[in-house]
Amino acid sequence: MSAPANPILATSLKWGGAFALALLVVASGLGYLFAGLPGLWGGLLGAALAAIFLGLTAGSIILGQRLTVDDPASPLFFGVVLGAWLVKLVVFFVVLLWLRGQPWLDPWAFFLAVIAAVLGSLAIDVLAFQRSRMPYVDVELPDERPPDK
Repeated sequence: MSAPANPILATSLKWGGAFALALLVVASGLGYLFAGLPGLWGGLLGAALAAIFLGLTAGSIILGQRLTVDDPASPLFFGVVLGAWLVKLVVFFVVLLWLRGQPWLDPWAFFLAVIAAVLGSLAIDVLAFQRSRMPYVDVELPDERPPDK
């Protein structure tokens, strides 16, 4: 299968994984430095949650492409991608409600880690798309036309 978005998604996943790992270390370290053990947990959970969601986004697009045999106009493709986003939204709010008021978690460290992860993943997606060098126009040259019969 030669899906047009797969190289972009692969690049986004590689860079996103490296960013998530770096954010995990930095957010948990800064959280521990400024808020102690609750800050460490806030940074770890915020970065981990964002890393999981980053992978789910790219994974849902790849799954949608495979299920629809590279037909991005298929309703099944949109159903898979939007369904994954809806699941992520519901899971995010459930996690937020569960973590609200927990004494072992610093909410500011969690919040700042999630915001940093969202901004970082957006920047990574934009960079992966800009550097992809994917052709978006298929030009038929005179030598490539099939012979008339």
